[in-house]
Amino acid sequence: MNYRHQYHAGNFADVMKHALLVQLVRALQRKEKGFLYLDTHAGRGCYNLEAAEHGESLTRTPEWPEGIGRLWTQSPLRRELDEFISIARQFDHDRGNRDALPHYYAGSPSIVRALARPQDRLALCEKHPDEFVSLAEEFCFSPRTSVHQMDGYVALRAMLPPLERRALVLIDPPFEEQNEFAQIVAALKEGLVRLPSGVFAIWYPLTERARVDRFFDALIAIALPPTLALELMIAGETAQVKLRGCGLVIVNPPWQFESIAAPLLNSMAELLTQTPGGGSRATWIVAER
Repeated sequence: MNYRHQYHAGNFADVMKHALLVQLVRALQRKEKGFLYLDTHAGRGCYNLEAAEHGESLTRTPEWPEGIGRLWTQSPLRRELDEFISIARQFDHDRGNRDALPHYYAGSPSIVRALARPQDRLALCEKHPDEFVSLAEEFCFSPRTSVHQMDGYVALRAMLPPLERRALVLIDPPFEEQNEFAQIVAALKEGLVRLPSGVFAIWYPLTERARVDRFFDALIAIALPPTLALELMIAGETAQVKLRGCGLVIVNPPWQFESIAAPLLNSMAELLTQTPGGGSRATWIVAER
């Protein structure tokens, strides 16, 4: 496993995923009862954006300027997007940065930690040894948080159902494996058996439309509950970019979540599109009943 999210931290895909994650957490917090946040591929939790310019041996072009960098000094922003940026700015500030541009970027676990109430609980899984060490150091004094060096797909079997009987599960793999989509479908199927009411959020890259459509077909085949697909495209289908967009499949989305997510996606598309043909879409894979 060679993937290091360090080199991609803060890019447009992170912005999309994390802005929506904030709203998912807020939606679950409408109820007083706590919930488990399970992050199957948690990464290290904190990313040094200066280090993103250096690969294993070569200088790299950092991706964050076209992501979080575009939003950092924007004002005004849509309320939901401003809430995410405020968390990102506070995280950067707490690590000592006083410059105009960000130096540190919060991963998904750190964003949820910033939002968690005393009754909410975090379980963070990371398989990669070096990433796990960094994650464990980042969260060593965090209350109601456990950090596990394990396969995130196995975690769905090991940690569901939680005592709270409520959960938000983020499945955000590196997509290094050829069968990553198949692994997601199998893990989701088992997760839904264990916690049918759980909210599962699955990030995926938009590279080939046909591949994503096959993924959707495989999801439909496991008899899903209501499932919403949210997609952000920063370039058209003919653009010469490696990653032209990304999506977030949400199984059991909170009530009326589409009414929050769709306008938020539109705002991000306006701010993050890099070439003609960008945009956003919200599609029900399985409609609400």
